Amino acid sequence: MDDQNKNLILATALSFVVILVWFVLFPPPEPPQQDATTPEAVSQVDGSATAPLTATAPATGATAGTPAPEAEEPEAPRVAISTPSLDGSISLKGGRIDQLSLKNYRETLEPGSDTVTLLSPVGTDSAYYALFGWAPGQGLTAETVPGANTVWQVESGDQLSPETPVTLIWDNQQGLTFRREISVDDKFMFTVTQSVENTGADTPSLAPYGILARHGEPEGLKNFFILHEGGIRMVDGQLSEIDYDDFEPASNHETLTVNESGWTGFTDHYWMTTLIPSSAGAQVTTFQDTRRNIYQTTVRKNTETVAPGQSAAVTTRLFAGAKEWETIRNYQNEDGIDRFLDSIDWGWFFFLTKPIFAVLHWLNVTLAGMGIAGSMGWAIIGLTLLIKALLLPLAYKSYVSMAKMKELQPQMEKIKESAGNDRQKLQKEMMELYKKEKVNPASGCLPILLQIPIFFSLYKVIFVTLELRHAPWIGWIDDLSAPDPSSLYNLWGILPWAAPEPGSIMALIFIGILPLLLGISMWLQQKLNPAPTDPTQQMIFAWMPWVFMFMLGSFASGLVVYWIANNMITFAQQYLIMRSQGYKPDVLGNILSSVKRKPKTEKK
Repeated sequence: MDDQNKNLILATALSFVVILVWFVLFPPPEPPQQDATTPEAVSQVDGSATAPLTATAPATGATAGTPAPEAEEPEAPRVAISTPSLDGSISLKGGRIDQLSLKNYRETLEPGSDTVTLLSPVGTDSAYYALFGWAPGQGLTAETVPGANTVWQVESGDQLSPETPVTLIWDNQQGLTFRREISVDDKFMFTVTQSVENTGADTPSLAPYGILARHGEPEGLKNFFILHEGGIRMVDGQLSEIDYDDFEPASNHETLTVNESGWTGFTDHYWMTTLIPSSAGAQVTTFQDTRRNIYQTTVRKNTETVAPGQSAAVTTRLFAGAKEWETIRNYQNEDGIDRFLDSIDWGWFFFLTKPIFAVLHWLNVTLAGMGIAGSMGWAIIGLTLLIKALLLPLAYKSYVSMAKMKELQPQMEKIKESAGNDRQKLQKEMMELYKKEKVNPASGCLPILLQIPIFFSLYKVIFVTLELRHAPWIGWIDDLSAPDPSSLYNLWGILPWAAPEPGSIMALIFIGILPLLLGISMWLQQKLNPAPTDPTQQMIFAWMPWVFMFMLGSFASGLVVYWIANNMITFAQQYLIMRSQGYKPDVLGNILSSVKRKPKTEKK
């Protein structure tokens, strides 16, 4: 067996190991589980301005798992929210931001599909909302500060939009007047300014807070190892990701103090809510009320002491929307939200996934600006070209080394004959030959090894980033983050019946067009070299492209596009480099020899 074939077999084995390890570490997502509990109804927020905040989200008056009647949460007046990106409303009961949908995103690609719902009020399935208030301190009780049950009045603004903020007002009839001014930009950032004016004779103390609450685990939770969904917070440069199973109980939770900067919230696959305090000294807590099955994260500001005739105001920002890379980057760079881009789950290979996506996004925006349809698919191909260009010097050196190895075959055969069964002599003379001719027998596998982390990183980018969701390419490929929807079962749409359900065994067997092109591209790449003479090697090489074709058929279309482009560019590179070294690959001849029927040996 010559060293070139050894390298090819090693590369094949490495590729198989990569795919097998991938399936073990990153199995397909489990089917989404329905939330078993829907706590509803409300109770007071309690707390202390002189101790760590224990304010909680609206409580449930029903037994966990037993939905209470709608009447337990009376409908309160609402103020509409309308921006270029958001639709929703604010409930005047508690002043909660609890009804929010994303105008520019739909649940599915089906015509007329509902827009994505982000926040939902108490009393609905999977209630999820933002709540603000004041924890009472000296001279105050829970009834004399605004909380979850407080019914506010509108002082100004009949609709919240980027041009028109809304101000709510509540008088506790004991000398304190509370106001809450809410503004929003044209994307997903709310600014909530809470103020209190003391017209009485006492000097009370109180602490403002913000709460994000989620009743039960969200519907459609993917529970996929590669993706984090749950609590997320950044405190003084330290990122924490908290799975729903790992939330601390309300009776025993950690309180973190933000000394410089921070934010805390919940992250889903593509959507997120976060509270961003505007000043240092805020206390951040994240916990689960296990009795009511409510997950909660809280930002409590420093205690304010308000003397007669004085007032105090504190601002908190709330991000509630889609995890758009460019939007989040602008909030980070222009609005000073520390490491806000880390709210996107870049994974272990963040040093690769971040720059890979930055280049992919730039290519996509550039191509879209040129009016090119399916720009993200072409951006993936453009990214593949750039990666191959960066690796070209290494690939050139590798292919040149492989060509020299081929030239050395006669000398290597002589060494093997002279060494006989003396392995030590064989290895010594081989190493001397390699050193004399300046070749590295293992260099052929180096480009394959470098492709492994790039492949993993691109898989992560395609899976987690919103920009790939529902991104069309050409013809039948209408979502690069999903598997190829075409199928051999209906001859790729020619026959008048539906393709198998994605994720089913039938879909795995009856592959689409992209996986088929992947298998062909791998098979074509093999034909740059003659088939090995050893029958076992021949069998491995003959089956490898088609095994990969089925194994990768259920991967995201964008990743298969990358792999096809990578194979074809590698084919062109290797062909040209081999020609430059004086060797002309007989691709057509190798193809014809592989399909010729071998004569049967006659029995004697």
